Amino acid sequence: MASSTGAAGDDRSVVVLPLDDGSLCLRGLSPRRLRFEVEYALERGTCSNSVLFPGAPSLLVHPPGDTFAGPFLEALAERLPAGAPLLVVVGDVNPNRVGLLQRLLGSWPQLELVVSNAGARLLQDLWERRRPGDEAPPPPPLPPLRVVKGDESLPWNGGDLRLLATPTPRWPAALAAFDGASGLLMSGRFFSAHVCTPVLAEANRSSTEDDRRYYFDCLMAPMASQVEAVVDRLESLPIRSLLPLHGPMVSESWRSLLADYRRWGEGQQRASQAVALLYASAYGNTAAIADAIAQGIARAGVRVTSINCEFAEADQLISAIRSCDALLIGSPTLGGHAPTPIVSALGTVLAEGDRDRPVGVFGSYGWSGEALDLLESKLTDGGFSMAFAPIRVKFSPDPATLRQCEETGTALARQLRQRQRRQANRGGGLSESRSDPAVRALGRVIGSLCVLTARRGEGETALEGAMVASWVSQAGFQPPAVSVAVARDRAVESLLHVGDRFALNVLAAGRELGPMKQFLQPFSPGSDRFAGLDLQRSPAGQPVLPDALAWLEATVMQRMECGDHWVLYAEVTAGGLLDDQAQTAVHHRRTGAGY
Repeated sequence: MASSTGAAGDDRSVVVLPLDDGSLCLRGLSPRRLRFEVEYALERGTCSNSVLFPGAPSLLVHPPGDTFAGPFLEALAERLPAGAPLLVVVGDVNPNRVGLLQRLLGSWPQLELVVSNAGARLLQDLWERRRPGDEAPPPPPLPPLRVVKGDESLPWNGGDLRLLATPTPRWPAALAAFDGASGLLMSGRFFSAHVCTPVLAEANRSSTEDDRRYYFDCLMAPMASQVEAVVDRLESLPIRSLLPLHGPMVSESWRSLLADYRRWGEGQQRASQAVALLYASAYGNTAAIADAIAQGIARAGVRVTSINCEFAEADQLISAIRSCDALLIGSPTLGGHAPTPIVSALGTVLAEGDRDRPVGVFGSYGWSGEALDLLESKLTDGGFSMAFAPIRVKFSPDPATLRQCEETGTALARQLRQRQRRQANRGGGLSESRSDPAVRALGRVIGSLCVLTARRGEGETALEGAMVASWVSQAGFQPPAVSVAVARDRAVESLLHVGDRFALNVLAAGRELGPMKQFLQPFSPGSDRFAGLDLQRSPAGQPVLPDALAWLEATVMQRMECGDHWVLYAEVTAGGLLDDQAQTAVHHRRTGAGY
C-alpha cells in the first residue's frame, strides 16, 4: 500500500510504492513544471523514481535532486534509522543532485557513493563548487566513492545488483542498475517521461507514448547513435519490468518501448547533413540551451552530433568538426573565463574547421560572459562566418528564451537544407518530382485556407505560435473532429501535443491575402507572430483572428508521425461563424511537391 509524505503548503510530495521483491519505490511528485528546460515544456509536472533496497547496509538507487529534499528525506528517515550504513548508486551527477547527497550525509554519515568513472570526476568537481554570491557554509567532506568501470556486479548484504555505465554526451556519468532477482531495470534517464502520477505502472503503452516521444526528441535524438548503443546493451538483460528516473514503471510493453527508441532515432541516423554541437556546462544552464537548439535542428531533419567537451576524446572531436555542415559551440563563464575543455575545443575548431561552414556561439553566464566574447572573437578573426547572433543567457533560460533557441536551431537547419537543394539543382529546370504526373495530380487535392493559432501557459511564461494551414479536413461527427497536417519543422508544432488546444481560423475568399502575408513572412527566432493584430480569444484562450470567416477551437487527442509531417486528430470543443455570407478560401496548387 502506498504512503505519502509532503510538507504542508508545498505541492511537492513523495509517495512510497512497494515493489514485488520487498524493495520500495520512493517517488517524488511535482504537479507543476519544475524547471525551464525544454524537456519540461509540456507542463505535465514530473516524478522522480528512487528505489530503496532494505538491508545492512541498505541500498538506495538513483536519489532525486535537491528539489525533492524535504519530503524525500522525511520518507527515507521513516524507513532507515539515522546513522545506519547506506550505499547510494548515483546514476546522474549534477549540482541539484549533489545538493541532495550533501543533505543525505548529514543524517547518514556512514554513506558510500557508487559512481562511474565520469561520475567520480564530476562529484569531485562539483562537491565544493558554489554559484556566484552563494554564502552558504562549506559542505562536509566528500564521502567514500566506489567506482564502477563499465559493467560490474555490486554485492551487498541484501543481494546482488548489476551496474552498467551508460554514458552519453548529455549524461556522461549515467549508470543503469539491474536487479536480477526481480528483473527490474532502473534505467535512469533512458525511457523517461515527465508526467506526474502516483500510480506505480502505466496503464498501457499508448497512455504515455506522446510524453516518452517528446522526452526522446528533446534529449535523446541529438545523440541517437550513442543512445542506440546503450539500448542494445540493455536489451540483452533478462528484463521483466523497467523503472526509469522519470515517469511510471513499464511492465507489459518494455520491448516495444526499446523498439520505439530505435525507430525514433532512425530519422536522425539517415539525415544527410549534420551539425556538430560542442559544449560544456557548469550548472546545467548551457546544456539546457544546447538541448533546445538541438531539438530545433533535429525537428527540421538535420542530424545533430552532440559532444560534451569535458569528456570527449580528441579523435571524436576532430571527426565531428571535419564532417559537419555547421558547427555550434557553447560555454559557461566561470571566474571570467571559458572552461579549459572549451578553450581546447576552440583551438581544435580553429585548426581543423572548414571556413565555408557556418558557426554559432551560445552560453550562459552569471555576470559578464567573457567566454562568449572569446568564442565569437576567435572564430570571426579566424575567418568563420556566424550563422546567428551569439545566444547569451544570464543565469537560467526562461521558456521564451528556450523557444527562441529552438527556433534558432530550426532556422539554421532550414538554411542548410536550402543550400543543399540549391547545390543539387544548379543544372536548372524542374526536378523529376515536380514534373511527375502523379505528383502533379496530387496537387489537385485542395483544402481550405486557415491560420492555425496556438497558445500554451499563462502570463509571462505563455508561449504562442501560428502557421498557415491548408492540409485540413473534418475527421469526425460524434464527437466533431478535424485532422491537420503540420510539418515537423514548424515552430508551432511544439505547442501541438496531446492535450494541447489550438484554434483554426478559416479564411474568407477575397480576404485571405492579408492574413497570409502576416503569417507566411519569415519570422526571426523568438519574434511575436501576432504583432499589430487585434486578437480575440476562444473560450480556452486561443488566439482568434477577427478577419476570419469562422473559427474552431480544438484539443489534440492523437498525433501520428507521417514522414516529414505530423498528422493531428483533434476534437472540436467550441467555434463560431464570423461571416455567414462569405465563401471559404481554398488553395489551388500546380503540383503536390510543395504547398
